Amino acid sequence: MTLLKTQAIHATLSGEWSQAVIINKKLLKENPDDIDALNRLAFAFSVVGKLKDAKSAYQKVLKLDNLNTLAIRNLKKLESKNGQAASIPSFQVNNTFIEEQGRTKMVELINIAQPTFINSLHTGQMLLLSIKRLKIFMLTEDNKYIGVLPDNISKRLIKFIKAGNQYEAYVKSALDHHIIVFIKEVKRITRFKDQPSFLSTLEKTLDFDKKINKTKDLDDQDEDEE
Repeated sequence: MTLLKTQAIHATLSGEWSQAVIINKKLLKENPDDIDALNRLAFAFSVVGKLKDAKSAYQKVLKLDNLNTLAIRNLKKLESKNGQAASIPSFQVNNTFIEEQGRTKMVELINIAQPTFINSLHTGQMLLLSIKRLKIFMLTEDNKYIGVLPDNISKRLIKFIKAGNQYEAYVKSALDHHIIVFIKEVKRITRFKDQPSFLSTLEKTLDFDKKINKTKDLDDQDEDEE
């Protein structure tokens, strides 16, 4: 995989739509028949509100591959509702993803569904959190399976959810074998008023250090007793 293609995929998965447009255009200068780059470009155009450009890019995909399911599906979305985009406007997407330390988190799901289904999801689409077998499963609003949260995040959120905290989740980006979701805390019970739903990297390090120090103190105590 070329560096430019890696950057294009990263920009899409990170929701950096303006950058995704620029990079995929560069890829298409090198190879105008790059279907993947056209699909990424079209999707980025649709998110930032450039609907005519999005339609044009999808139509180019279909000229190269008239059975391309991703282009067919997304073009239908764009052409629905009397020609107006069925996807979420960019300003609404941006408002959905306002980050707040301790209350929101971007998470890449594991054990995800098939790429054809993942590619049918759109940025800003609301998801359901379902607790099963000590894991949190992410589902569409019509209960179709998407993927699972990593164990460390599932374990922490299950404790909060069962106690009464409430959360919402949205698709941040979805592409083939990768899906990133945005989770935000919408209600925190009094019992957990000083406990953030999500730990920062620094907090995780401090928490780990506390555990190490606690273990060390116990070891020192054992040596003193001996």
